[in-house]
Amino acid sequence: MFEEKLRQGMLGSFVADAVAMPVHWYYDVEAMDRDYGEIDDYLNPRNPHPDSLLHRAFDEIPDPIAEILHDQSRYWGMAGTHYHQFLTAGDNTINYRLAAELFQMIVTDEEYQSEKWLHHYISRMKTPGWNKDTYLEEYHRGFFMKLADGKSPGECAIDDHHIGGLSQIPALIAGLAAMGDDRLDFIRAKVQRHIELTHANKSVIRSGDILARLLYRIAEGDDLEVAYQGEVSSMIPMEYFQRWEKMEDRQVIGQLLSPACYIEQSFPSSLFLVWKYRNDFTGGVIANARVGGDNCHRGAVVGSLLGALNGVPEKWFQKKWNETLPA
Repeated sequence: MFEEKLRQGMLGSFVADAVAMPVHWYYDVEAMDRDYGEIDDYLNPRNPHPDSLLHRAFDEIPDPIAEILHDQSRYWGMAGTHYHQFLTAGDNTINYRLAAELFQMIVTDEEYQSEKWLHHYISRMKTPGWNKDTYLEEYHRGFFMKLADGKSPGECAIDDHHIGGLSQIPALIAGLAAMGDDRLDFIRAKVQRHIELTHANKSVIRSGDILARLLYRIAEGDDLEVAYQGEVSSMIPMEYFQRWEKMEDRQVIGQLLSPACYIEQSFPSSLFLVWKYRNDFTGGVIANARVGGDNCHRGAVVGSLLGALNGVPEKWFQKKWNETLPA
């Protein structure tokens, strides 16, 4: 049961990412509603993306970055370019594709090896055609900038405070559980080590630790209120969640909390959605998509916790995950 709940958490993170993918980084929610209507299934992304910032980033990309952008670099600098324009309905964005491969590696090797993972990560990112995403997060670009400057892989993390740093954590924990590693201290140490490979940021590391402890408690059988009282209440009082759940989602995330990627706001936003939809996996992942902003990466928290609590309904289960992920 422990291992299966964590596997459902991993699958839940994949679902939340795939549901949010077409509306990733929409800040104009009226434009989102106009472009996609009611979100109740996996959808294809559409160009133009009204809130795309790729046109602003073009001049910031030095030559070494082309090694990981490959043929996607031509789209940087173009207004309205969707960040995931070449993905199709149900596809995962790059951080979750990496997460699936991390899980595979742990299960195949029967252990987590951070140095081997870094080698695999570098190899994948340097392989033209492996990834179809047009946009790569700042931490990817910063990592390879340092690598190009002669740093060793273990020294290439940047001070990135975005919630994308949590994308691989549900898969990491599920992989460790599949190997029989169910000691909380062991899991927490591996989570911290993995985040530190790419994110040298205390807030991201702290949030990853809280996510690990919440997933562990839920897998052990705690309900969400008990888990939140133990792990979250010192950061966000429970009365906040109880007050916010009576409000519209877009009032909370968009007015009280930012929908943006910065961990200081995106992590509490994610925890709010988990609390409000604690008995409704589908409602929670759809709500996460519909409030816009960095919904794909909030999905690491929203999808994993709701998946561990409720399981992933058959409606969302992708056959390709069952075929590519080891049992």
